[in-house]
Amino acid sequence: MKITALLVMKWQGDSIDPVILANACDVSQFGYFQRSGAKEFIVFVGRTVAKRTPPAQRQSVQHQEYKVHSYNRNGLCALGFMDDNYPVRSAFSLLNKVLEEYQKNFGDSWRNAQADVTQPWPYLNEALTKFQDPAEADKLLKIQRDLDETKIILHMTIDSVLARGEKLDSLVEKSSDLSMASQISHTQMIYIQKKIINCL
Repeated sequence: MKITALLVMKWQGDSIDPVILANACDVSQFGYFQRSGAKEFIVFVGRTVAKRTPPAQRQSVQHQEYKVHSYNRNGLCALGFMDDNYPVRSAFSLLNKVLEEYQKNFGDSWRNAQADVTQPWPYLNEALTKFQDPAEADKLLKIQRDLDETKIILHMTIDSVLARGEKLDSLVEKSSDLSMASQISHTQMIYIQKKIINCL
């Protein structure tokens, strides 16, 4: 899963090219001599997709092994170029965060932009690096991943208890300290634990 580029643009209708407000690209996966062409292509495709994304709309466009995700919030449009494996929900969650952060930093000043902004916006470069892991962008995905890890740890813990439980059984049988009722109760408890584990 890889994010290649994040862009923020001012949408000006479907007949006028959008204005680039911020742009961050990671084209390191391309050959050295292909990198400038890749950046130009990202800008071209970004403008084309942003121009065709009406306000209050989200869309994903497939291009070869990449998906371009676009979210236009009242004329302020965020785009992400991700590979095909990047989860869609995480992509739009990231674009939403980028738009929120942009409006927090720059307010409505973007409405007056008439030409592409060439100065870098540090947050966008940081986001490009930080959100390479989709779980950082999508809290639900992160929670699901944590639950899956907890489930694995739980299975390992139960398995280790069973190994001890088998040794404990032989000790219970040999013990003269436990009454017959306690020994039967312990045996039933082990039987119930095994049934529970088989259900997992």
